[in-house]
Parts: sequence; structure tokens; C-alpha cells
Amino acid sequence: MAADILLEVKDLGKSFGPLRVLNGISFNLRRGERVALIGPSGSGKSTCLRAINFLEPPSEGEIRLEGTLIGRRRNGRLMTEREMAPQRADIGMVFQHFHLWPHLSVHANVALQPTKVRGLKRGEADKLAAELLAKVHLSQKADDMPHRLSGGQQQRVAIARALAQQPKLLLFDEPTSALDPELVGEVLTVIKELAQEGRAMVLVTHEIAFAREVADRIIFMDGGRIIEEGPARAVLDDPQTARLKQFLASLQLGGGGHE
Repeated sequence: MAADILLEVKDLGKSFGPLRVLNGISFNLRRGERVALIGPSGSGKSTCLRAINFLEPPSEGEIRLEGTLIGRRRNGRLMTEREMAPQRADIGMVFQHFHLWPHLSVHANVALQPTKVRGLKRGEADKLAAELLAKVHLSQKADDMPHRLSGGQQQRVAIARALAQQPKLLLFDEPTSALDPELVGEVLTVIKELAQEGRAMVLVTHEIAFAREVADRIIFMDGGRIIEEGPARAVLDDPQTARLKQFLASLQLGGGGHE
């Protein structure tokens, strides 16, 4: 594996009983690279993302981070949750629905993660949490409880929490799909700022204009397979397959930018 490859996904497959949802998915992610997964609902994008950190263990294939096999021992045995914990610490994930601790303040939600997964002392974790809340423009909400925040603010807290575990890779699973339209922009702005810092990311998104702007490469999926991939602007401006042309045309007919 080349030294600049951070993530390697090889021949990934996933079945739920007789239903085949991923079939032969392979791609690499270089250090500092941003890749967006796009495609129609049910194409396997989110399942692929969840398989990368074994929230959804794949049925076949390999995932490697910096050359280290994720989720399985060399004999093929699935790791236990305890065994996987150090690997998951290197892969931060931001979900559609935030998943904040409702009984903890915004600051505590962010500070808890580095103490649990990185063993930081309380003072160090508090300092890191304050820095990250400033990064996502929420310092003024540090003492609030999650239920007092808008959806966009809660998602920005979730991003800060993912950053707090100091991951090598960030995964975003449709981070704006649960938000009211007027709140989408504030979350996309934060993700864009993180991209500009050179953080490695894999994003599943319906925001095609955003994918064009922030992603280095785009992977178009349909039916659990990769149909087309390449540099973001080339894929979106000059699609080579009839299926991607049809998909992009359907977005324009539906109002553009959203699936």
C-alpha cells in the first residue's frame, strides 16, 4: 500500500439475509483527501460508510486504515467491541440524528469523548472541548443542554464531539438530511472549514452542490455498486454513464442540489 493511502476499502460486500446491499466496493482515500458518496436512496451509501468503522460489519472484503486491518483479526474473527475501541477512536463519525447525551451539557458532551477514548485528564479534555466548540462557532452555548439547541447547533456539537477523539479519518453520514432547510448552511460551513484544514473525510450527502465544492473525488453508487468515480467536477459536469446522467437530471428536475 502506498505511503499516502490512509484508507483502503477492498471488495466490500454486505448482505442482510437474501438482500444484497453492497457488492464489490473498492476505493482508496489518501491523507487529507475528501471523498463524497452520492447516489439515490437505497444505493448502499450509508451502509458502506457504517461498514468502514464496523458499525455494520461487512459480509466480505477488507478495510484497512494506515495498513491495519479494521474490525477483524488476521484469522478472520470479528473483533469484540472492546477490541475495536482503539480502532474506532481513529475513525470519527457524524450521524444524521446527532446522538448527543441529553443529560449532559454541550461542553460535557464534547469533553467526555477524549477522556473515554484517548485517556485525557479532565483539565486537558476541558481545554480541548473549549477549543473545538470555538471551532464550530458554539462557545456561547457551552453550558446549555442539548434540548435547548436548534438541530443545526446540535449537529455542530456532534461534529465537535467527533473531532474531540482526535481521529485520523472523519465519516459524515448525511449530516444535513435531518435539518430544516434554513439550518443546513451553518453545518455545511463548518464541514467546509474542516476540509480546508486538510482533514481526511468520507461524506455521504444529498447536497450535490456542496459535494462539488468540498470533495476532491466523487463516487456515484447505485444498487450497491460503484457506477462511476473520479474528480468531483469532472464526474458532475461530464458524467460518463447513462445512470449518473439520469440521476443528475432527476436532481435538476426536482429543484437541484438535493436528492
